[in-house]
Amino acid sequence: MSVRRAFDTFRGYRHPEFRIMQHRRRWAVVSGVVIAISLLGLLWRGLNYSIDFTGGTLIEYQLATDASVEDIREILGSDPYARESAEVQIAGTDRVSIRTTALTDLSAEERTRLFDALAEQAGILADDISAQVVGPTWGEQISRQALIGLLVVLAAITLYITLRFEWKMAVGAMVAMVHDVVVTAGVYALTGREVSPATVIAILTILGFSLYDTVVIYDKVKENVESTAALGKDTYEGVANTSMNQVLMRSVNTSLVVVLPILSLLLFGGDTLKDFAFALLIGVITGAYSSIFVATPILVVLKEREPRYQQLRARIEGRPSARRLGAVPAPAHEPQREQEQEVAQVAAAASSSSATPRPGTGPSRPRPKSKRRPPAKRRRR
Repeated sequence: MSVRRAFDTFRGYRHPEFRIMQHRRRWAVVSGVVIAISLLGLLWRGLNYSIDFTGGTLIEYQLATDASVEDIREILGSDPYARESAEVQIAGTDRVSIRTTALTDLSAEERTRLFDALAEQAGILADDISAQVVGPTWGEQISRQALIGLLVVLAAITLYITLRFEWKMAVGAMVAMVHDVVVTAGVYALTGREVSPATVIAILTILGFSLYDTVVIYDKVKENVESTAALGKDTYEGVANTSMNQVLMRSVNTSLVVVLPILSLLLFGGDTLKDFAFALLIGVITGAYSSIFVATPILVVLKEREPRYQQLRARIEGRPSARRLGAVPAPAHEPQREQEQEVAQVAAAASSSSATPRPGTGPSRPRPKSKRRPPAKRRRR
């Protein structure tokens, strides 16, 4: 593809001609490998839950110096404390709040040294630092309510897609959403990033984005399938592939527009925003992939099993013109018979053309003499 053609395709002046549906087995293998790696990461390393899920220790004190969040985090992350993932906030200008895992893994002497280091940095006494054990803010009840709400939303989405399109499209959309969640969770497990409530909110957000992209593609497939002209000369697989190419650049450009602000949050945002942006980035990428390479191929597999589209494929595969053009491969048991038929047709056409003379090519006949009488001679006076 030339640069000019690629640029025209990117701007939407022409549609690409990728054989996405014809290579659906290849995409299924890629998705299967990615999901297997994600599940292996979840089972092997697990998720790194934040203090909001596991509970821990809350440390609070007044700040009498100009120490920053990075300075406090440097002390917490040094040996032997190893609290790099602690949540540090400075409320107003002088109120420090530190949420970290339980300090039970530290000895009494190590805890004392930690409080002395924080107090020396803050310009206060160690006795002015308060530390208390707190429970998880995202408790079991919140998790149960969130799970119930998610199941209700998924059921409503399934019902909507079934009524708007059909149940087979709903199956493809649900599989794509599960694919996105598993891959995002696997990336978090493999990278060891902390899972916070912001991560959960981001995952729920990317489910909506993935569903939006899938519905756009399904709507185009439904529009083209209902066209008698399109379905009369191609299989369901071919119509779905054409529909995918028609909306492919729209999906890609939409994803790019969403990724750009997410990258800005990931690069220049705070710690909380970075966690949220990282989950969004992984989710948007996987959502764009699953809408194209997971949801629609599953729909094609389910629809190609219907008797109507099986008969359509058999009729199109039986066309000699389609076989000669290479659009559809000929069945393995018919190439000799088809070749004999073509030779017979060519021979019959040649014999008929030689036996029947064309107009104006046969022997010329003599032109009949004119029956008009010559004019009578005038008498002389």
